Amino acid sequence: MQENNECGIWAKKDICLVPLERIEVLTLYHRETIPGDYLDAMGHMNVRWYMALFDTAIWQFFKSYGLDENYFTKKQSGVFALKHFIQYYAEVNKGETVGMRIRLLGRNDKRFQFMAFMINETTGKLASTLEVLGTHADLTIRRASPLAPVIAQKFDDKLAEDAALGWEAPVSGAINL
Repeated sequence: MQENNECGIWAKKDICLVPLERIEVLTLYHRETIPGDYLDAMGHMNVRWYMALFDTAIWQFFKSYGLDENYFTKKQSGVFALKHFIQYYAEVNKGETVGMRIRLLGRNDKRFQFMAFMINETTGKLASTLEVLGTHADLTIRRASPLAPVIAQKFDDKLAEDAALGWEAPVSGAINL
């Protein structure tokens, strides 16, 4: 594969599935410069920090839809992760800055699927993606429950908006609603 920072996700045989500039249109939910204590024995960012950074971005994503502490307390409802699938594309090193962007992929009455993208803003490369299947939950019985209508509508509005992006999210096929 040729070196090309303009492509975010490559298919086999040098075919660019999603140019990086298209991924960068998605909302930025978190940005962080990597400190030395995030590195492992290989000298690059340890896998646990990928999940920590994705987690930070995901909570900001949830808050943007009204899924915040106030909602959790007043509605006695929350969100649970059901499945994760992470892929690594390029190393992240000390002093590099990463930006986390998220695209909502779909929903049903209880569940939702989204994909997070970690872009190394220093190198201009996609570092990692995380696919997530989550569910809305009734915290009083600790079971899946329907999304509140106001949250469902916000998700539907975002799904309609993202349908106009002009590219399909490069999902693995490991997670389905």
